[in-house]
Amino acid sequence: MSEQKSTKELPAYPVETTLILIGNKWKVLILRDLLPGTKRYGELKKSIGSVSQKVLTAQLRDMEEHGLINRKVYAEVSPRVEYSLTDLGKSLKPILEALWNWGEEYKASMN
Repeated sequence: MSEQKSTKELPAYPVETTLILIGNKWKVLILRDLLPGTKRYGELKKSIGSVSQKVLTAQLRDMEEHGLINRKVYAEVSPRVEYSLTDLGKSLKPILEALWNWGEEYKASMN
């Protein structure tokens, strides 16, 4: 894993720090898909849908660099790579559940 940013490099406002780490559509969908457990790259690509390979790879690398996910490479003839959440990544579950609940309430209010 690459060096994580020191607290001196992160914004002073905690919400801004959270948004830097998970504040885009693809990262939230990656987290959603890894909450149940380990997934291979192809499984993530398929479940997320319209994301390009370049963007998905960049998002996964960024999340690994920030300590949210683990990347495990198996030395096989056809290389296999698996991704899973770290304990830090798993700690985002209540935030994702709150986003889910808010989205459900919003959709219900629009009917």
